[in-house]
This record gives sequence, C-alpha cells and structure tokens, in this order.
Amino acid sequence: MQEIVKPLLEWFQQNKRPLPWREDTLPYHVWVSEIMLQQTRIEAVMRYYARFMDALPDIASLSEVDDDALLKLWEGLGYYSRARNLKKAARTVMQEYDGVFPSRFEDIKRLSGIGEYTAGAIASICFNEKVPAVDGNVLRVIARVTGSRENVLLPAVKKQVASRLSDIMPDEAGAFNEALMELGELVCLPNGVPLCEKCPLHALCAAFRDGLTEVLPVRIKALRRGKTELCVFLIRDADGRIAIEKRGNSGLLAGMYQFPNVAGHISEKEIKKQLTAWDVTPLVIAPLGEAKHAFTHIDWMMKGYRIEAAHKSDRFLWVSADALQKEYALPTAFRKIFKLE
Repeated sequence: MQEIVKPLLEWFQQNKRPLPWREDTLPYHVWVSEIMLQQTRIEAVMRYYARFMDALPDIASLSEVDDDALLKLWEGLGYYSRARNLKKAARTVMQEYDGVFPSRFEDIKRLSGIGEYTAGAIASICFNEKVPAVDGNVLRVIARVTGSRENVLLPAVKKQVASRLSDIMPDEAGAFNEALMELGELVCLPNGVPLCEKCPLHALCAAFRDGLTEVLPVRIKALRRGKTELCVFLIRDADGRIAIEKRGNSGLLAGMYQFPNVAGHISEKEIKKQLTAWDVTPLVIAPLGEAKHAFTHIDWMMKGYRIEAAHKSDRFLWVSADALQKEYALPTAFRKIFKLE
C-alpha cells in the first residue's frame, strides 16, 4: 500500500481535470460540489454547480434561501434531501461557527448531510487534515490493487479500507484523496474494461497481474428493489393551466411539487371516482402512456393520463406550463409524465 503513494501523486499532478470547484480550496465550494457529486456524474453537475454558485455564492446566502427557490436550483439532480441538508448545515455554520466553516474532520462530520466520506474530502482538501475519503471509486481502486475479494458494499470493508489508507496518508492528504478518486473516475473504470495501460499503479496491481480486473471489486447487494405503481394525472383547466400540489415535509421527494396521483394502476371508472373526490369534473380522460423512474431502492411504474377539467378545483394550485418550468421544483419522475403529452 505504501508504494502507491508516490506514483499516484505524480500521476494526479499531471492528469487532474480543471474542474470549477478545484479553482480554489474554499470549504463552501468543495462542500457543495461533493454533495452534488453524490449519485451524480461530474458532467451533469457542472452546470448545476455554476447556477447554484451564481444564486447562492456563500454560506450566508444558502442559510437564508427560500425552500422553494432552493429546490428549484436543485431540480433535476435528484435526491432532494441533499439540498435540504445543505441549507440545514449552512444554518448550523452561521449559528454555531459564526459563519466560518469548521476545519476539523470531527466537527465537519456533525453537520447535516455530511458523512465520513464527505467530511474526509473537505477536511483533507481544504485543511489538509490526514483523513481518508473513501467512496466507490476509492473502494474499487484499492480492491483491485490489493486483490481483495471482500464485498465492498459492506460497511466493515469500507472501514477497513479507510484504516489502511490512514496508515499511508501523506502530507499532501487532499491531493492523495483526490488522486484516488480521479483514478477511479478516469482509469480504473467501474463498467467495462479498465484502462490499465494508463494506470500509474498497474505494476503494483494484483487484479491486473492475475487477470481479475473484471471480477474485482466484489459487490453483493443485500437489498431487493421494490416497485410502486402509480396513476399520475396531468389535469388542465380551460385556460391550459396545470394542477399541481406540494408533497409533505417528510419522506421521498419531501417539499417538492407533484402532479395529482394515486397508488395503483386503476380503471377509468375508479379514475372518475377519484377526480370527483378532488372536485374535478373531467371533460376528457385520455391515456398518455407509461413511464418508469428508478430511485435508490424502489422503482415507480407510472401510467399517465391527460385530464381536461371543466373548472378549477380549490384543492390544487393551477399554474401555466411556463411557470411550471421556471418557478416550481418538479421532480424528474413527474417531468417524465409531462413529456408524454
């Protein structure tokens, strides 16, 4: 393990990408980028990061932003609890640290939405604290280099890798952590064949030596995905305005807007009954088609319907299509129904 440090740092110095959050080591920039990059590819994050920073350039502005405006900025990135936790953590920084982002790993880890990995990334990159930052990329690189057949999805294995990295952490802690992540992102690829000929560690790599690069790392998922069936209604009034409503303050997609929907794939008779319960008199009920959206542990199997309503129901908020695009945070799952029309 000790032998990977020098070639990895040299490779990173020559090959690191000029990403906007690498222009400096301000904790706010690194923090927001790391939260955005969870479950999201770098290419997709780039435009969101720029827009977010234009609107909320510092911790103070993030701590004070209106929830709807925040979710609109986050729209399309998914996993919206990340945005809510960003604001919650920003308020903690303002109230408990006088607006100055904490510099110690243990203090950073206590902030909402920040776990071991993110705290390690911020503490090492911004403050050069000698702590590891172990994400999926790092687990893959280390599993291949060491030839480990341990299940990298197990928390105990992640903890073991973090311990081994702590033992070899150089003075350039931030660069070392970023180098491991960058190698996993660009060279030691998760899908398909890794680019071993470009890897600075191939001479040290057990998986390369033994022909196991497509076998390692071992990933055994314990959870089975669930499925939820929904009927989703795109209801328009005579002026073309669309009915939306706000979801509750807890659970999946909390605090965001949605099209009216019900659980299950129900019949037209049941649809009419539901619309009546919502005080909607339908002039037209037309199928739009089907759409699927995958969350972390569940798939939504949606059937969309276009409803032309005789009048506005007070139950819903009625907005123009333009306002829906520009002003309201509508999750990607429901935008898929909008696109069916």
